[in-house]
Amino acid sequence: MRLMKKNLKILLLAVFVAVASCSFTSREFNDPDKDKLLVDLITYVLDKGHYDPKEMDNVFSAGVYKDFINTMDPLKRYFLASDLEDFSVYETEIDDQIRNKDLSFFTLVYERYLQRQEESKKIYRSILSEPFDYSQDEVIDVDYDKIPYARNKKELKERWRKQLKFSAISNLYDLVDEKETTEKNKAEALSKGEDFVESENAKLSMKEMEAKSRETSLTSLDEYYEFVEDLERKDYFAQFLNVVVEEFDPHTNYFAPPDRDRFDLRMSGKLEGIGARLQKKNDYINVVEVISGGPVWRGEHLEVGDAILKVKQEEEDEPVSIVGMRVDDAVKLIKGPKGTKVTLTVKRVDGSIEEETITRDVVELEETYAKSTLIQKEDKSYGLINLPAFYFDMKDYGERNAASDVKQEIESLKKEGMDGLVLDLRGNGGGSLKTAVDIAGLFIKEGPVVQVATGGNRKEVLKDEDESVAWDGPLVILVNELSASASEILAAAMQDYKRGIIIGSEQSYGKGTVQNMVDLNQWLRKNDMGDMGALKLTTQKFYRVNGGSTQLEGVKSDVVMPDRYSYIEIGERDYDNPLPYDKISPAKFDAWDGYIDYEGTISRSKERMAKSAQLNLIDENAKWIKKSRDENIVDLNFDKYLAEIKRRKQETKRFDAIGDYDNKLNYRSLPSEVALMKQDTTLREKRKRWHKNLAGDIYVEEAVNVLQDLKLNNIRRGKVAEIKN
Repeated sequence: MRLMKKNLKILLLAVFVAVASCSFTSREFNDPDKDKLLVDLITYVLDKGHYDPKEMDNVFSAGVYKDFINTMDPLKRYFLASDLEDFSVYETEIDDQIRNKDLSFFTLVYERYLQRQEESKKIYRSILSEPFDYSQDEVIDVDYDKIPYARNKKELKERWRKQLKFSAISNLYDLVDEKETTEKNKAEALSKGEDFVESENAKLSMKEMEAKSRETSLTSLDEYYEFVEDLERKDYFAQFLNVVVEEFDPHTNYFAPPDRDRFDLRMSGKLEGIGARLQKKNDYINVVEVISGGPVWRGEHLEVGDAILKVKQEEEDEPVSIVGMRVDDAVKLIKGPKGTKVTLTVKRVDGSIEEETITRDVVELEETYAKSTLIQKEDKSYGLINLPAFYFDMKDYGERNAASDVKQEIESLKKEGMDGLVLDLRGNGGGSLKTAVDIAGLFIKEGPVVQVATGGNRKEVLKDEDESVAWDGPLVILVNELSASASEILAAAMQDYKRGIIIGSEQSYGKGTVQNMVDLNQWLRKNDMGDMGALKLTTQKFYRVNGGSTQLEGVKSDVVMPDRYSYIEIGERDYDNPLPYDKISPAKFDAWDGYIDYEGTISRSKERMAKSAQLNLIDENAKWIKKSRDENIVDLNFDKYLAEIKRRKQETKRFDAIGDYDNKLNYRSLPSEVALMKQDTTLREKRKRWHKNLAGDIYVEEAVNVLQDLKLNNIRRGKVAEIKN
C-alpha cells in the first residue's frame, strides 16, 4: 500500500517537476504586455506538460479560427460575410501569430464584434417597435451551424427579425396558455361557488398579449446588452485563450483569476448556486451534470439534456433570454447567493417547455456520500449502494473517502444477511483515482486495477495489494451514459476480472483522461501585472487492465438497457477535439473464477430484456426524443406553432406509463439509519423519496434478477455452503 501511494504521488507530480525545472533554468517570461505574456506562458506549459501536445500548424490555426468566430457569434447575427472575408486572411496564420505573440487576429475579431454589436442595438429596437404578423406562413431554421453569414445589412436585419419573432412567439404562447388555463380554472371555481381572482395577464386581449410578448423580448435584450457592456477586453481575451487551449482537448481550459476562484470553491464543496454544470451547444445552454446534493438535485428541477432558455431573478418582472449567450455570461445570471431564488424557463429533453423556480444554496456534502438500502424479494435480501462520486478529504485521505464508506456500507449490509450486491454508479462523474482502486480492492483478492500513462510513454500500473476481500458474493454494477472517469475505471476492472456484471447503457461516458490544475503564476520570478490565472491541463490517460482505453469507447455494458439518452449524443465523443481511443499492452492479472455459468446469466438477462414491454416503451421514448431534438425548422405562424406544441404534448402522453412502473420490490433502510431518522425528519424524507424512485426503476429490478441468477463457486470462495438458488 505504501508503494502504491508513493507511485501515485510520483505519477501526479512528475510532469510538473519536469516543467518547473525547465521553466526556472532555461526560460524567462517577462513580456510587459500581459496578454502576450499569457500567450507565451500557456503555450509553453501546453508544450511541456500536456499528455499529447498538439502541433500548432495550419490545421490547428483553422480550428482556432472557426471556433473563436463561432464563440463570439454563435447565432450569426453580428458578423457579415464581408467580415469573414477580412478575418479569413488569418485562417492559417494564427499558429504563427501565437508563436510570435502577435494578437492581430484576436484584436480584429474583437473590435469588429464590438462595432457590429453596437449597430445591432438599433436593429432589434426598431424591429420590436412594430407588431409581428403571426398569420404569415414562414419558418426559421435554428440550426445556426448550417446557415451562411448574412451578405449585407439588409439580410442581417431580416435574420434579426426572424430570430426576434421566434423569441416573441414563445412569449406569446406563454401568455395565451396562461389565459386559457386561467379561464379553465375560473370556470371550475365558479361551478363550485368559490371565489377566483384573475391575473393581470389573463385579462389581456390578443393584441395586448402580442405587444407584451415584444416588450418582454425587448426588456430581455436590453438587460443582456447592459450586462455585456460591463465586460472588458480581458474577458473576451480569456475566451480566446480557452479556444486555443481547447484545440488540444476539451478538458484543457484556461481559468482567468475569477473563474479559477470559482473552480476552487466548487472543488471544496462550498459553491453557492443551483448545483448544475452547464455547457453551450449551438445556441442553447444545456445541463450536462446535476451535482449530487445541490438544489437542482434535491428538488428534481432539472436533468441532463435540459436546455435553459430564460433566467428570471426573484426581484424582476421579466425573464432574460440566454439563447445565444456565452455560457460564462449565462452562468453569472443563474448563480447567486444562498437563499435567493431564480426562475428558469427550461426546454426539457422531450421538447416540452416549463418554468422551474430554484432556491440557490450550497451543495449538501452529506448527499454526495455513499448510501445504501436493503431490497427484499421473496425470502432473499439484496444490498444496493448508491455512490454519487469518488470523493475524499483533500487534507487527509484517511479522514473520509468513498472507499472506506463503501466498505462500511458493505459490512452493514452483510450483517442484515445480504445475498447479493448492486453498486449503482449511474450519473457518477468520477473523482479520486485512488478511491476507485481501493473500491475495486473490496471485491478482488489482489491485482492490477488500472494502468495510467503519462506523456513520454511512461506507464504506471496501480494495484490492489490488500489481500482481504470485503464482499465475495454476487455483484452487479449499474452504469449509464453519465458514468465517467473513475466510475469507468472501477466498472472496467470488474468487467475484465469477470467479477461483476455491468448493466446499463450501451456504453458509459468515455472520459479516459485526467487533469491537473497548474497555477501560471509559479513560472514568474517577478510579477507586477497581477494574477495570471491557471491552466487545467490534461496530463495522463487511463487504460484498462486488458490494455484498452476507456477514452471515447467507455465501458460497454454486458447487458444493455435503453434509457431516454440512448440516441442522444452525450459523452466524450460529443466534444470537439477529444483525445483518441487507443490500446497499450495488458497488465498481468487472473480473472475471477467464482461464478458458475457467468455467460449464461448474461444471456438470460438479455432474453428478459428483449421481452420487456417497459424497456420497449423506454426505447420508443428515446427514439422520439432524438427525433424531436433533430427538428430544427420552427413555424412562425402562431396557429401552426400552437398546433405543433399540442401535437407534441399529445404524443408524449403515451410515454406516461414509464413513470407509473412498479418493480414490486421492497426497500428498507439499515437499522443505523433508521435510528438517525427518528431525530432527522429531513433524512427520513430524503430516503422516502429515494425508495420511491427505486420502486419505479426497472434497471434495479433487472440487477436483482441477475443477482438471483448468479451461482457462486463456493470452492473458489473458500467456504462450505449451499449454492444459493
